[in-house]
Amino acid sequence: MSRNTLVVAGLALILAIGALVLQFALPSGDGAGNADLDAIRADITLLKQSEASSSLKVALMDAEDAFNVFVSAVGDLRQRITDKTSEITELQTQYNQGTVSRDDLERQSYILNAELLDARVTTAAGTLDRMIASDDFSDMRSQLVQLREQAQPIVEQVNSLVSTITVGAIDAVEFQNRYQGLTALFEQFDGYVTIAATNKLIQAAEKISNEYGYDLVIRKKDVRIYHNPATIDDITELVKAEIAGYL
Repeated sequence: MSRNTLVVAGLALILAIGALVLQFALPSGDGAGNADLDAIRADITLLKQSEASSSLKVALMDAEDAFNVFVSAVGDLRQRITDKTSEITELQTQYNQGTVSRDDLERQSYILNAELLDARVTTAAGTLDRMIASDDFSDMRSQLVQLREQAQPIVEQVNSLVSTITVGAIDAVEFQNRYQGLTALFEQFDGYVTIAATNKLIQAAEKISNEYGYDLVIRKKDVRIYHNPATIDDITELVKAEIAGYL
């Protein structure tokens, strides 16, 4: 599978989801943080100028905390990632203690890192499969199915890399080249899966906001210095409850 094919699939997914996701993107620096604050100030100014200004309702949401609901929902899929990470740490500990040679460290590191990448790819693919099967993701199902189909070669190529390095039928240079290329493709793929989940998080926040009559929801992280809990609600738990059964 070419990098361009996955990029096209990802762009199709992003366009289908819409630019609303960007409202919850993490700031990349002080300039981005200031831009977020300026945008919020502008929204508040417009709301204050409207006829509804006397009843303006503002809420906060911890997007990261809410997103962890999705992470926990695929905890069974992520267990292999945890296990492989522990094995890599243990191997390094054994080398530091002198119970593993330099050559064995290198050989086993290649195998474990390939298996870790396989675990990460399998987790992302499994998460996407659950999204496709979920009625709560039905509005983007066709895009998710397309992404899953076009990402399948990554799954197969990573599996092949694991098999090849396990039997030693590849040298270090070739392994590194294939590993780095597949890692880059995986990160693109995983990013698109995250965007799909983030979209559902935003939709859930919108649903809660409409139900409770909020005019503006602000991300709790980065853009808040102070809020009065008596007048500004935190809807994080409501959103978490809403998305709890999505996956």
